Amino acid sequence: MARAEDVVVDEHLRALAARLRGPARLKSDLLTEARHGLLDAVEAYRESGMPPTEAQRRAVAEFGSPSQLLPSWQAELAVAALRGLSLRMLAVSGVGVAVGDLTWRGASWSDGPRPPAGYLLLSNSVDWIWMSTLLLSVAGLLVIAAGARVPRPGLAVAQRVVGIGLTGLVALGMLTGCALFTWSLTLWDAALSWPPMLVGVVVAGGAYFSLTRAARGWVLATARRPATLR
Repeated sequence: MARAEDVVVDEHLRALAARLRGPARLKSDLLTEARHGLLDAVEAYRESGMPPTEAQRRAVAEFGSPSQLLPSWQAELAVAALRGLSLRMLAVSGVGVAVGDLTWRGASWSDGPRPPAGYLLLSNSVDWIWMSTLLLSVAGLLVIAAGARVPRPGLAVAQRVVGIGLTGLVALGMLTGCALFTWSLTLWDAALSWPPMLVGVVVAGGAYFSLTRAARGWVLATARRPATLR
């Protein structure tokens, strides 16, 4: 529990927290670490005979203002958000590439007339989107790993490009997936009662919900960065 004499420290940390966007766990870890460091500094000043309020103000002033701290913290949060998005996309796309066709195997309409060319093109497009997502997710993780070893401006740009690409693929995958499912229902009435199809729709819906949240988190974390770097 915060002590009454820690109010200056807590106000400073609340000001920082209000301007940070990114993964909640990492954000909490950054603020907790900062609080411990500030309180240690306050304690040291108090032991030297400084009044409590002045000790807090001195510790906060030496720790740094929001404009000094936020750029590096927000950059770290943006990278973590991209890592989370890449990992989720890698998992979902890997499953999609591996078992996507199982939705259709053994269907009662599989031996019927061949679907229209446009439908086949859309179906192939979904497969290519999954594959592109898989490859771009791997690229994102590699770029993040490279940036952790040797920070370079070019790698930061590459991370942003990967994030934009993954976010675009989430949106494109949702649109093409919904279009393919809707078109399937118009071609085959039995598709609505085919168990693998129904299971696939539920799983895909949950996956895209998770991916959308991750993509939104990355967008918010990245959009906050220019403001803090000014």
